[in-house]
Amino acid sequence: MATDHPPGPRPWHRLARLSRTPAGDLLITATAAVVVLFLGSADRSVADPLATAVAAAAVASPLLLRRRFPLGAALACAAVAGAVVVAGIPLWPGRLVAMAAFASAAYHRPRVSVLCWSVGWLVVLAFAGVRPATAATYTDLVLLGVAPVAAGYALRLHRDRAEHAAHLYRAETRRAVAEEHARVAREVHDAVGHHLTVIRLQATAVRHVLRALPPAADRALATIADASAAALTEVRAVLPRNGSSLSDLDTLVERTTGPDRTVTLTRRGSPDVPPLLDHAGYRMAQEALTNVLRHSDATRVHVGVDHCPDAVVITVADNGSTTPGAPAEGSGLRGMRERARLLGGTVRIEPGEPTGWRVEARLPR
Repeated sequence: MATDHPPGPRPWHRLARLSRTPAGDLLITATAAVVVLFLGSADRSVADPLATAVAAAAVASPLLLRRRFPLGAALACAAVAGAVVVAGIPLWPGRLVAMAAFASAAYHRPRVSVLCWSVGWLVVLAFAGVRPATAATYTDLVLLGVAPVAAGYALRLHRDRAEHAAHLYRAETRRAVAEEHARVAREVHDAVGHHLTVIRLQATAVRHVLRALPPAADRALATIADASAAALTEVRAVLPRNGSSLSDLDTLVERTTGPDRTVTLTRRGSPDVPPLLDHAGYRMAQEALTNVLRHSDATRVHVGVDHCPDAVVITVADNGSTTPGAPAEGSGLRGMRERARLLGGTVRIEPGEPTGWRVEARLPR
């Protein structure tokens, strides 16, 4: 059932849209610089406020290009942070910006190279002698390198799932709308078409039974019969016709006939059927043929279309192997049953004689 609104992180959609704009990039960069400047100024070991401000602006500025060049921006942030740390400020908070840049790179470019660079630049700092090179040091650095990449990748997965959920919602909505249109069309055809047919038949019958009618009454009845016939034709014409119809089965049979498989087609009865039934019948014959091509070793397939007075019967029979039990019903067979159910019809699948399978769809007019 369709929900009232597509699922997703709706409370944050405005911030998400802002972050994908140049103004959002500028805001993120300025915020990162201010945070690094504030945290750096709180460290009493830093004596030069101007140098702290320049370093904060330098480490944050590559974030302006984080969406266009994700890994390049992260490496630039890491280079600035590494230079400041090597220069004698081992606990400088600018490293947080570099870690956040690698998280952004993993979000935009989920590749192994991002993880390697995220871990590698921290290991290089350890080799440069920033901290004593012990096993615990390298373990900490590896974890610090993996954490932002994992966070960025997790955010990307969350975004992809939200987009997938929104896509499913839109598809479900389109399906529900299409089913409602089909239902309305069936109701129009069945109800209005029936009454118009009855009106025409009754008017014609009166003209034949009462031959001594006054000329004015006879003309009125003739007008009623003609108008009802015209209205019935127009009702059928405005019903949605979704592409292929039973008249296109000849082309379908030609396409599915090959050097190792012969497909034949026979028709009986008048092909005048409502558009919805016409299209549904074609789709069901197409799906049955597709199942034969995919799952059967048949060399001969016969498609029959029987236009009965009260229904259209579509039969697809093959001479392939007959496996014990009923065939496994995938989405194709389930779709055939659902399509037939919506039209008030049935689908029957049974072993053929002497071998193979026989699919029969009966769709009432």
